[in-house]
Amino acid sequence: MNLRRVTDVLIYASVALGVILLVQLWILVPKWLFYSVAAGWTAYLTTAIAVKRGHEGAYKVVIILAIITLFVSLPQPEHYAFVSAGINLASFTFLAGSALQLCIIALLLLRFLKIRR
Repeated sequence: MNLRRVTDVLIYASVALGVILLVQLWILVPKWLFYSVAAGWTAYLTTAIAVKRGHEGAYKVVIILAIITLFVSLPQPEHYAFVSAGINLASFTFLAGSALQLCIIALLLLRFLKIRR
C-alpha cells in the first residue's frame, strides 16, 4: 500500500472508532458534552467522505481535526483514570484514538513533505 492509502485507511478507522466513542459517551457524560463530541465526529465524517471522493484539500482539514482531537482529549485527567484502572473499552478507545490521531498527523506531514519536493 502506498502512503495515501494507508493514511486514508487510518482516517476511516478513526471515524469508525468515533462511533464506539459516541456510544460510550452517551452513557458517561452530560448531554451537552455528548453533542459537542458528536459535532466534532460529524466534521471528521464529512472530511473522511471528502477524502474518499478524492478532494486533496480534505487532508489539510483532517490534520487540523486530528490536532484538535488530541488537544482536547489528552489534557483530560479522566482519560488517564480509565487507563490506570486497567484496560477496558473506554481506555482502549482513548489509547487507540490517540494513537490513530498521532499516526494520521505523522503520515500527513510526511505526505505533505513528499508533495513539496
